[in-house]
Amino acid sequence: MDSRPKPDGELADADAMGSDIARKFAGGDSDALLDNGLTKEVQWDGYSLMIRGQRVFLHSGEFHPFRLPVPDLWPDILQKFSAAGLNAVSIYVHWGLSNPAPGVLDFGAFRALAPFFDAARRAGIWVVVRPGPYINAETTAGGIAHWVTSEVEGNLRTNDSDWFESWQDYVRAIVDEVRPWQITKGGPVIAVQVDNEYEENERTRAYMQALEDAFRDGLVVPLTYNDPNERVSFVNGTGSADIYGLDAYPQRFDCSNPSTWFPVDASYHEYHSRVNPHQPFYSPEFQAGAFDAWGPTAPGYEKCRELTGPEFMSVFYKSLWASNAKMVNYYMVYGGTSWGGIPFPGVYTSYDYGSAISEARMLNEKFTELKLQGLFLRSSPDFAKTDVVGNSSAASGAVQVSDERALVIKLRNPDTGAGFWIARQANSTATDIVTFNLTVETADGTFDIPQTVEGITLEGREAKTIVTDYAYGAAGFLRWSTAPILFAGRIGTRDVLLAYGSPRTAHELATPTRVHDVPASVRAPFVALEDTPSSLVLFADAPVAETVWAPTLPGAADDSLAAMWGLGTNASVLLAGPHLVRNASLSGDGATLALYGDLRNAVPLLILAAPEGVRGVTWNGAPVRMQPSALASGALVGSLEVAREAGEVHVPTLSGWRYADSLPERARAFDDAGWVVADKRTSNVWLPMAYGDGRTLFGCDYGFCENSVLWRGHFYSEGEETSVRLLINGGEAFAASVFLNGVFLGTAYGNSTNNQNIVDEVDREYVFPNGALVIGGDNVITIVQDNMGLDESEDPVDTIKSARGVRGFQLNPSGNFSEWRVQGKLGGYSDFPDRTRGVLNEGGLFGERSGWHLPGFDTSAAPWVARDLGDGLPGNTAGVGFFITTFDLAVPPGLDVMLSFNFDDNTNAESPYRALLFVNGWMMGKRVANLGPQTKFPVHEGILDYHGVNTVAVALWAMEPVAVRPTLELRVDAVLDGGVGPIRTNNPSFAQLR
Repeated sequence: MDSRPKPDGELADADAMGSDIARKFAGGDSDALLDNGLTKEVQWDGYSLMIRGQRVFLHSGEFHPFRLPVPDLWPDILQKFSAAGLNAVSIYVHWGLSNPAPGVLDFGAFRALAPFFDAARRAGIWVVVRPGPYINAETTAGGIAHWVTSEVEGNLRTNDSDWFESWQDYVRAIVDEVRPWQITKGGPVIAVQVDNEYEENERTRAYMQALEDAFRDGLVVPLTYNDPNERVSFVNGTGSADIYGLDAYPQRFDCSNPSTWFPVDASYHEYHSRVNPHQPFYSPEFQAGAFDAWGPTAPGYEKCRELTGPEFMSVFYKSLWASNAKMVNYYMVYGGTSWGGIPFPGVYTSYDYGSAISEARMLNEKFTELKLQGLFLRSSPDFAKTDVVGNSSAASGAVQVSDERALVIKLRNPDTGAGFWIARQANSTATDIVTFNLTVETADGTFDIPQTVEGITLEGREAKTIVTDYAYGAAGFLRWSTAPILFAGRIGTRDVLLAYGSPRTAHELATPTRVHDVPASVRAPFVALEDTPSSLVLFADAPVAETVWAPTLPGAADDSLAAMWGLGTNASVLLAGPHLVRNASLSGDGATLALYGDLRNAVPLLILAAPEGVRGVTWNGAPVRMQPSALASGALVGSLEVAREAGEVHVPTLSGWRYADSLPERARAFDDAGWVVADKRTSNVWLPMAYGDGRTLFGCDYGFCENSVLWRGHFYSEGEETSVRLLINGGEAFAASVFLNGVFLGTAYGNSTNNQNIVDEVDREYVFPNGALVIGGDNVITIVQDNMGLDESEDPVDTIKSARGVRGFQLNPSGNFSEWRVQGKLGGYSDFPDRTRGVLNEGGLFGERSGWHLPGFDTSAAPWVARDLGDGLPGNTAGVGFFITTFDLAVPPGLDVMLSFNFDDNTNAESPYRALLFVNGWMMGKRVANLGPQTKFPVHEGILDYHGVNTVAVALWAMEPVAVRPTLELRVDAVLDGGVGPIRTNNPSFAQLR
């Protein structure tokens, strides 16, 4: 994710140069309609995609299904995408989860692709599949299967033969999963990305070409590529994809100072015009949030949401449009949860990302801005094909403005003449209020606008899209509008347009017959500027416009793509009021409009425009009493009430905890005969052993890559040994506690302070206390370490083969270890029993191997005792203990309830403990109390059983012999009347797995 913002000062020259190049290609390469020779259902030119002959602005959001491991909730996210006006989703597929061991392919449970594709099709969402093999995604090994990092000797992501063989089964399985869901089969899949973010050279070109050949053996949709910024990799020749794209993260990833911006990068249009003008300008990843790092100074995701909030979205998204991007994917629109061992070491459990849809699936102000932009793009087919004419900078001079502090870039559709003038502050980081006039060329002549009100106003960090010669519906037409357009189209027999704007500023809309002024003064929530049998033109203040929805009406029932805008349907309705409108449909006679969605509270329901035959309305299946509204002809008004049950959601206090020790391995007498002997002398790990006796102690070499791993080193003592030196590698923010014959020696702490002061391995001497050695007998060093995932691809690439384990061991002043044994998750990556939750869910703690975290485990007998979680470990010792309790939930049906588990009253007191949170067997959180910042862990219905018994287990690791007193509370974060229920659970029990 390379992001190198350029100063605004480069904009004028870059845009001027880009404009010249764009004009050069306007009648040539940009117009040439291309395809991959395998299908014409997805084609492209230098402007945009053509899907079944329909020109499409691909307006997409990123969503990783594996980060929401409840398939019944995938429709919830996809319906929210559609409601925001998005028409596509980009998904990563995780090789490591789907191919956990050589020859083992698993697309069951949350790894399944077919139910996701079907949900996307039903929601009217195209799918771009990004299966890697390398995906990055802030996930362990960048998504590469863990077994590959230990078993492949050759260089990863090259043409080395054993690497080539390693991904064959996975890619063939991806082809088999995707093939029946391509658009050519009536499915939503329109493209597949090859690998991700890579450098081009001789070895990588051969690898990329081999990958493309493998995907081509069964897939016919275009192949795409995502370049990490403007690196000109895999554009042409061997290894190049059908459609090249580049990613951009202009605000980087430190959310500590959310009001401090890097400027807009003005080079994109010139780059596209120079590098691949025959293809659409595609950004497979454009920043829509940021990941957050470990550490007490990490700002948290609300700060990331602020950094990349509505102001950022307005300025940077529309500046991307102004660069003539017509394929845009926002990373992330829903981030979700990096549960279990999914994260790479740089991030914690939450992958909220500051997204428009929060980790808990809640909508926020970013979603509102996304919807305002998305519905405009959906309403504006002419915007899918534009040339960049120029801008108002002195270097270009193609656009005239009255105040040079305003920068306006003009885009024009070469076929229809529609103009799109994107205005922002010339200094994109400025917060001033700027009012200016603009000279526009229209079909009727040249005008200085606005004509009836005082200027066009930019309220600080804001961008506006001003339209000219804007056609909509059957005969609707705007000569110009200084107010943004929210909706434009045909509803029933009328052309309908809704514009909106700040109540603090004036606006102007010019139709063929009149110039309408909307002064900056107190006005009704909606104003009907024109209301005739054939036309309805509305204006709304921005806060009111935020409550507007335009759900599509699906097309013919026998059309598999009936919900796809522009192909299966061009019909919609326009309404305002609810928290969310998921979908709409008409009864067979067209008399009843059925709406489905969510409510947070009672609201008026205003049908602004619907087909003329509509006489009644239902909401979530229940009739709504409606009456004519005085706003406009055909408008209807009613009210929506929240179900009484929404106020009756309660959760219990977590009590009745049962406790047992979960680190018996620290004892000298523990029987480790069943553990794996760690006696290998060679390894494919990229870092060598630093010291020792030639044995390699890397967990992955023995099948134990993920989560907690335990080591036991045996040595015979003659009384001379005084300490042990250990170099332990666990990744950023790891920890490892060391014991001698059951006596605590100390803890090695990895570190991160908001991605600064990173410590991923610790080289330390552990002194033996008096009396701890057994002289003349066997002694045992026990190490319990928490692996934080494998590193992502860097330079060199094989850093993915991370050195997790004990990279050095030495008895002082002398001595030798007779044997090392290692134990991780039950069965390792080859034979783990829990195939539902998958390879990354569990680690090697005694309680995990024993299945204590699973539903149905019996804690009634010894060694289990009653002990409150807040009492910590007995005797304030260092070690690991399991605390388990159960509780009932009885959430009324018809509600979508967001719950979370909260440690320590959501304060980060930097206490020396770590805690693994298991909910019904799923490891849904890792609390690192000495670093933070995460204390709150949302858990969804489907993991939680909202209508039955639930089991919560906490593996509490006290890293020092001091009082550790964690608290844990289950809280209701939100209650919505609606949702997509019922939601099924899939939580295999102790009896099924042990």
